[in-house]
Amino acid sequence: MAEFVMPTLGADMSAGTLVAWKKKPGDRVTRGEVIAEVETDKAAIDVEVFASGMIEKLLVQPGEQVPVGTVMAIIREEGQPASASVAAPLPPPTTGEVPVPPPSPVRAAPPSPLPAVEPSRMKISPSAKQLAAQLGVDPAKVRGTGPESAITREDIERASAKPVPPAEPEAGLDRMGRMRQAIAAAMARSKREIPHYYLGNTIDMSRAMTWLTDENRKRAVTDRLLYGVLLIKAVALALREVPELNAVWKEGQAAPSQGIHVGVAISLRGGGLVAPALHDADRQSLDELMRNFRDLVKRARAGTLRSSELSDPTITVTSLGEQGVETVFGVIYPPQVALVGFGKVVERPWVAESRVEARPVVTATLSADHRVTDGHRGGLFLAAVDRLLQEPSRL
Repeated sequence: MAEFVMPTLGADMSAGTLVAWKKKPGDRVTRGEVIAEVETDKAAIDVEVFASGMIEKLLVQPGEQVPVGTVMAIIREEGQPASASVAAPLPPPTTGEVPVPPPSPVRAAPPSPLPAVEPSRMKISPSAKQLAAQLGVDPAKVRGTGPESAITREDIERASAKPVPPAEPEAGLDRMGRMRQAIAAAMARSKREIPHYYLGNTIDMSRAMTWLTDENRKRAVTDRLLYGVLLIKAVALALREVPELNAVWKEGQAAPSQGIHVGVAISLRGGGLVAPALHDADRQSLDELMRNFRDLVKRARAGTLRSSELSDPTITVTSLGEQGVETVFGVIYPPQVALVGFGKVVERPWVAESRVEARPVVTATLSADHRVTDGHRGGLFLAAVDRLLQEPSRL
């Protein structure tokens, strides 16, 4: 049986409220299908299932608030028998016939004692085991979220946390207030735990802007590209060259991410911020990125993001150019290890071929975790972003 648990939809989430089930017991589900709607401090999220099979049992009722990691449903995977409660035989129908008495029992030989069953070996890292002992947590009662359900330090920390009190909205604290609290908690954790270092680089955008203008002249208005998409693609491709920045910090060490899922910071109407992922951004064409970026912004502001989009970002890109900001030094969103910021494209004097010219430039910044990389690798990353933006047609 597979367990469907309350997912972590960001470092600042400790619990969620089930709004509605999208499936009922007996329904078949496939991996990636939306199974529930969960409300967090930031938004209502469509939560996907990560196993295929049949809904065996729903354990949480709509309206209940449960901590992250709580088992919410049981899914019977392909080939598995139904549980006893489901497979219990129905009583035979009444036929009116006289029941035949059962035959006399035959004395059977006493059964041989069954060999002792060796308990399944618990998968837990030594550091998580040590932490469990320190915090007084019984690992046998902890659900592992690591590879092959291994128990991680984060699982132990979560298990040791005090239960989240039932949903009792604080007086005068609406969703915006709760969102600010959640963001504050995540950013405080980031500044407390992550040793940031910061780098900045001014990039000549004349080739990129000229190419973009020419390209958009060939397109219908609805198909035009925004220059922000060039920045996202350049970041994604640069991460191939410096993959250490495309990682998460877990178990006291950096865990490289298999895919490049760029989280894009999106401001919400009425205030607040989310940073859902553009999955495999390095593999998408500019047209695909533009289309998916528009869709992501639209759904973020409509409150219809999916759980994988909030839990998968491997790096965050933020831009405050529209607000007139020229330089952004961001705070890393844990457990990510880097954040890239872009400011406004402005015209500045630029020396090229011994001449001073007015050129459009943008300031790119990198906030990175010094436990994972250093200024040398960070500098190579920003140089790669610069170089890639000088060849926009190849993005």
